[in-house]
Amino acid sequence: MIAPASDIDIYSEDVRADPWPHYKALRDAGPIVHLTNNDLFAISRFKDVKAALGNWKTFSSAKGVSANEERNANVSGGVLESDDPVHAQLRSFLQGPLLPGNLKKLELRFQQSADELVDRLFAQQRFDAVSELAHHLPVNIVSELVGLPEEGRANMLDWASASFDSMGSYNERARRAEPKRAEALSYVRNIPRDKLLPGSWGDTLLSNPKSETFDPKNAKDLLFNYVGPSLDTTISAIGSAIWLFYAHPEQWDIVRADPALIPKAIEEILRIEAPVQHFTRHVTHDYAIEDVTLPAGSRTVMMFASANRDERKWGNPDDFDVRRDSREHLAFGAGPHMCMGMHLAKFEMRCLLTALAARVKRFHLAGEPMRRPNNTLRGFGVLPVRVE
Repeated sequence: MIAPASDIDIYSEDVRADPWPHYKALRDAGPIVHLTNNDLFAISRFKDVKAALGNWKTFSSAKGVSANEERNANVSGGVLESDDPVHAQLRSFLQGPLLPGNLKKLELRFQQSADELVDRLFAQQRFDAVSELAHHLPVNIVSELVGLPEEGRANMLDWASASFDSMGSYNERARRAEPKRAEALSYVRNIPRDKLLPGSWGDTLLSNPKSETFDPKNAKDLLFNYVGPSLDTTISAIGSAIWLFYAHPEQWDIVRADPALIPKAIEEILRIEAPVQHFTRHVTHDYAIEDVTLPAGSRTVMMFASANRDERKWGNPDDFDVRRDSREHLAFGAGPHMCMGMHLAKFEMRCLLTALAARVKRFHLAGEPMRRPNNTLRGFGVLPVRVE
């Protein structure tokens, strides 16, 4: 059976502003839905998204994971845009510093930094939860751990955001983002080897004998795999956490009363407000879900955020409940391409929420919050809060 068609444009301003009713409409329309405005086939139900993410031979990343062929044509062979065995080799080359055991060694440093930051912000009482809180650990500490020279660090947030924006349908945002993405690659490719901080993740990466098997340009490209995901996705998740605890003060009371629930709360935050909404895949051969066929050669969009609110999987999926067991969420994907930086993101969130829970009784809005428009990410650009 041919997939039902929908004129929902998942990259439009209306959908980006409030995606949830549109995602539900797609889930209800069928297991596969043809998005005629984007020429994509949407897979939006939890069970189907999870199964597809694990089936890399059918749902290939090697031809790109963006919704537009302009971007897909300009990227290839990286961690995100490759299949096994290349993907597995690149991942093993990169992931060492991001594994839980190695992150554990940094816990004291991260927690001290989070405590000092929250002490200062609590004394202010009013602050922007994005630029003053969420940016701090990713921008300051992680950039230093990666070893980036000071010159250029100020642009990293714009570059990381542009990288995700360029993955959308070829709309105005994607067109504006592509030159910035190219600028970011130029920056990492032209970092002098002796400018990377000694002992940093980047220095260790390029000192690895295996790096000699890569084109020098491509080896440096891999540095961006430490930067992009560790900035925007983490910042979006931290901003969403503050918003959710402002909107649901009773949930914050539960966390404050039992800080051991913080890891569980983090999983629920990621489930209900997935920072990365979706990525695409190239379909290598016909694939059926129930009685609907996805044609070979088409491009499908894996809707992580929709899957995370699928009522077929989750009871009361739109309710924020820090006691829920949300560990199966797909905010970080699943299968071979499950986000390499997920432990770092959760580590940073845990340090900040631990510091906040020890000091902050309530979050109040102190101004108008503003979502940050992006083709792929969901998060806040500005979130003014007052704490007590």
